[in-house]
Amino acid sequence: KMEMEKVPALGYRIVGLPIAGLQRRLEWRNLLVPFKVLRSIGRARQTIRAFGADVVVGFGGYASAPVLWAAQRMGVPTLIQEQNSYAGLTNKILARRARRICTAYEGMERFFPADRIRLTGNPLRGRFSQEGADRAEALAHYGLAADRPVVLVVGGSLGTRSLNEMMKEWILSLGGAEPPVQVIWQTGRYYEREMRAFLGEHPAPGIWQGAFIERMDLAYAAADLVVSRSGAGTVSELCLVAKPVLFVPSPNVAEDHQTKNAEALVSKGAAAMVTDAACRREAMPRAVELLADPRALASMRERIARLATPRAAEEIVDEILRVVEA
Repeated sequence: KMEMEKVPALGYRIVGLPIAGLQRRLEWRNLLVPFKVLRSIGRARQTIRAFGADVVVGFGGYASAPVLWAAQRMGVPTLIQEQNSYAGLTNKILARRARRICTAYEGMERFFPADRIRLTGNPLRGRFSQEGADRAEALAHYGLAADRPVVLVVGGSLGTRSLNEMMKEWILSLGGAEPPVQVIWQTGRYYEREMRAFLGEHPAPGIWQGAFIERMDLAYAAADLVVSRSGAGTVSELCLVAKPVLFVPSPNVAEDHQTKNAEALVSKGAAAMVTDAACRREAMPRAVELLADPRALASMRERIARLATPRAAEEIVDEILRVVEA
């Protein structure tokens, strides 16, 4: 897991748990889950007691379940942060004993007690701001021209097969002609070699390709439109930097929460969406179509900016302190 490397690198101690989520398919590994949960609860109790925790904060997912469960039964107050527009099962269960639930979307009363909900938004990396990075610097960084629109295609650090196949299909459809837009194409580490070989065989000017984007602030600054998955963190980043976006939700997530995240913005006119099944043929033509409509782009930019929560981290910390002081 990435956090097992990143957290110690920043000078913080991290304790790993032997927890694992249930597989959606019938697999023998599911038989081990109860034993892993019990071991994780035991280790969580030891860690909470040794650390002398005044409050325990959970950000959802199966890894937070044993820690919050242990804390609540030890009498340690808990706070939950629900990042998605559709609450996950872990948070729905543990919210019953949580002192506070911080959310990123309105209308979460259908999942949690209304009197304990605080709308804070999702915390983001400090590099992002509503002012954004310098566009000229960003274009120079990626070797792109200032007089042609830019699409940012991003699918996570490991990559997304659907978005990579979408790019291949679109490049092949050009038949060797110059692309109508420039593209920053993040392939992901898993697909880097395959996609680099493809672009070598089918070169297209104005396309920057890389496995991972270290400076997402520059990528956002360069982009006129983003084609992306709709995970909670990505959605919050796009709101903060006010970028028009065409979402391609991942179908391979619990409770289809990426589709629900995207739909929450689409319903407000703040984003567009193409399904994963249709993205291979439809997403890039739709992106080019949107870029040809300045009025639609301006409307999306204005509406997505209204959903930004630049002080999310500070507001969550304030709620944590209130829970401790109470």
